[in-house]
Amino acid sequence: MDVEGKREEVLKAARRLNLTSYFHWVASDGWGKQSHLVEGLQEVAEGAITVELTSDVVKGFDTYMSRLTPETNTRNPWFKEYWEKFFGCHLSKIPGSDLSCGPDLRITKEAGYQQDPKVQFVVDAVYSFAHALSHLQQSQCPDTATVCDAMSNYDGGDFYREYLLNVSFKGVVGSQVKFDEVGDGPARYTIYNYRKIPGTSVYNYSVVGSWYSRLDLNLSEVSWANDTTTVPTSVCSHPCQVGEIKIVQQGDTCCWICTPCKDWEMMVEESLCLDCGPGRWPYDNKSSCYDLPHQYMRWTSVFALVPVGISCLGIVLTLTVIGIFGRHDDTPIVKASGRELSYMLLCGILVCYLNTFLLLARPGAVICALQRFGVGFGFSMIYGALLTKTNRISRIFDSASRSARRPGFISPKSQVVITCSLVSVQVVATVVWLVIETPGTRFEYPTREQVILKCRIKDSSFLLSLIYNMFLITTCTVYAVKTRKIPENFNESKFIGFTMYTTCIIWLAFVPIYFGTGNSYEVQITTLCVAISLSASVALFCLYSPKIYIIVFHPDKNVRKLTMNSATYKKSHPVSSAASINHGSEGVKLQTVPGTPSRTATEGGSQSMENEALLLAPSTLTFSDA
Repeated sequence: MDVEGKREEVLKAARRLNLTSYFHWVASDGWGKQSHLVEGLQEVAEGAITVELTSDVVKGFDTYMSRLTPETNTRNPWFKEYWEKFFGCHLSKIPGSDLSCGPDLRITKEAGYQQDPKVQFVVDAVYSFAHALSHLQQSQCPDTATVCDAMSNYDGGDFYREYLLNVSFKGVVGSQVKFDEVGDGPARYTIYNYRKIPGTSVYNYSVVGSWYSRLDLNLSEVSWANDTTTVPTSVCSHPCQVGEIKIVQQGDTCCWICTPCKDWEMMVEESLCLDCGPGRWPYDNKSSCYDLPHQYMRWTSVFALVPVGISCLGIVLTLTVIGIFGRHDDTPIVKASGRELSYMLLCGILVCYLNTFLLLARPGAVICALQRFGVGFGFSMIYGALLTKTNRISRIFDSASRSARRPGFISPKSQVVITCSLVSVQVVATVVWLVIETPGTRFEYPTREQVILKCRIKDSSFLLSLIYNMFLITTCTVYAVKTRKIPENFNESKFIGFTMYTTCIIWLAFVPIYFGTGNSYEVQITTLCVAISLSASVALFCLYSPKIYIIVFHPDKNVRKLTMNSATYKKSHPVSSAASINHGSEGVKLQTVPGTPSRTATEGGSQSMENEALLLAPSTLTFSDA
């Protein structure tokens, strides 16, 4: 800071605004070490760093100044003004004023005079011209000791370049005086720190460094505002932190704004961020990027543990049912259940439970192919077998009510062939699908920090692959509704109906949940696994728990003797007779009682009874002790 006449005003303004310790002052040689500039403003100026040209006191100049008065001064036109300002008086008399300058005033140290440090340079400047003129006279006027015409007409620019810049001599205080090619003398500066003397209330300037070709500064000796030793920072812009780039201000390369790169960007240079790209993330130092870990369902996740627990329980129960059926394979209730279809249905249930482990496994080409095959295959085995059963029951009772002709394709072998045909449709469709849309994996990026590893299949495509199973479920449900009023002894159709109604509810709830959770792969996969396991569990419990209950807890009811009693199929000509009908190798004795549906001989009564017995023999029935 060095604005002539404004230094004191700036310091006063800082004090007036209560900013005494807010600013750290750095001043040029215009301030230097002058005490009168900070008089009364010591607290504001505390800690100031000032510089001054290194100089010595010119001997004899103080004596000259002490003898100089307005009366003796003859050549300095500003001396009178200086005199009035120095003593604070007026040389001209003003009526009624006591500020007239007295005749005894002298410029001495006692009066507050202090030699200006630039006096040495003024004297050296005068001598520089004198030496240059002397050299010019000797060069241009060698034959005379005075000024000649050549010297008088010499070009000023040439004089400056050829003579003045080339002078070299010992100055008034003994220092070397010379100039460089641009006219600057040797730069010598003394650096001062304005501070309070420790233990006192007195302030002074202390030398803390110098400059002569290089900086020599003792920072430990510098005292800043409030007598602190912590070096303040004063910069246009601080260095940017890691992950920040410089946005340089237009027209000022020394000032910039630090702008952070986005979380997914790296720094390619100090002023440019670059996107790492999908699936990649920058290191902490933003120097380069690395591949993000792939996310997929982990076996230790709660989203995996729940469906795995359900599936494991279902697998154990399914294998238990298969074991019980295998052990009691020759008992009437197992035979009447249609052993072949029952085992196919149980296998389908088992496949559905096993699908959970495929859906939770790390996606890969083989796993993705097995997922697409397993889900549809398991469902088609369950609902294909159920459709075959309900269709058989419906055809037998429809035939019994309309004609005496025995319906076709009701033997166990035929039922197995029909079921396999229904399952093969799903198998062929899945194979075609696998050929058209090759199984594989893909990456999904719900956020910049997530990389989800998934099978290369759209959610819509996966549900479209289940359309055939939806058709089987719908058709099976229709047959379950049609056969809901058959005689109560043929009540497996009622359990099938309950199974299908519950399955429809599960699927109607599953579809919107599956699509609605697409933003969370864990919830979506868990929903799919639970829906598949629930569908299998409904079929397992509704269809097999009554049979297992009789086999295990009421083996006395697992006999051939049965009664058929219902008012639903009651005819206008009841009969009381007994019929013994053989189907294959199994003989079933059917005893009719009053109210048992039958037909007259003219209506083909014996054939109707045979149809009902055909229904009982390879399929479902209710045993009693009657």
